[in-house]
Amino acid sequence: MRQVFKDRDGRLLGWSDRAGARTTGRDQNGRMVGWYDIVRNETRDQDGRLVGHGDLLAALISSAT
Repeated sequence: MRQVFKDRDGRLLGWSDRAGARTTGRDQNGRMVGWYDIVRNETRDQDGRLVGHGDLLAALISSAT
């Protein structure tokens, strides 16, 4: 399922797509900014570094712009 993220003016910031136990976050250009592992409850950036626990994709997507 896709979730779209927009700024307060309605401009696209990015989106996330869930596939199995992983949700992938992408910026407005379609570049992957990170993923959320549902089983481990961890968010990682595009290089695999731990960002934090819980779904922090919205923060990664909004900081990518």
